[in-house]
Amino acid sequence: MPFLLLIRHGENDFVKTAKMAGRLPGVHLNDRGNGQAQDLAKGLAETPLKAVYASPLERAVETAEPIAKIHKLEIRLVPGLMDTDIGKWQGRSWKVLSRTKAWKVVQGAPSRFTFPGGESFLQAQMRIITALDGIVANHKSKDLIAVVFHADPIKLALAYYLGMPLDNFQRISIDTGSVTALMVGQMGAHLLWMNQKPPFNIPHPSKKKK
Repeated sequence: MPFLLLIRHGENDFVKTAKMAGRLPGVHLNDRGNGQAQDLAKGLAETPLKAVYASPLERAVETAEPIAKIHKLEIRLVPGLMDTDIGKWQGRSWKVLSRTKAWKVVQGAPSRFTFPGGESFLQAQMRIITALDGIVANHKSKDLIAVVFHADPIKLALAYYLGMPLDNFQRISIDTGSVTALMVGQMGAHLLWMNQKPPFNIPHPSKKKK
């Protein structure tokens, strides 16, 4: 099974001010986010990565850059890893949205919700799984792969691979600058650890137990 390191991008001012960035262009890491990206690169420096993949959105690419640089790898951009298309909610405050009836559906029954002018959570989940399965298919068993993208897509992927109902995916928490380790293969998936921040103690999957 390939060994996926699912990495959420670092902090940006939309995260800091509780606004919904979605797919807006020009959302860059702030100072704390850049520090998180550097910490991730240092924490993963001794990990024998075979590839670094990222969402094309700036905040994901900027988080992936130090990781790729320290391993002398090119970043492979995958459009299917982009954040959820939240349509007309882009740029809006989630604190304001949290007072609406729609927000209750987002939190309590997300499988029944479609963002106005955007995609449903089910559509987003299938898009993300298609992208991750494509990445897995490109690698050998026990390859270590970094995948840098976004909070809800990571949560949706975990829910799918672990057999959780889509309506429960909001129970998962994924922080900025965190890593979640998942092994994925034809016979299923195994969550090794979740939402961890540097320094890491990552087991080398190619080492044989004595």
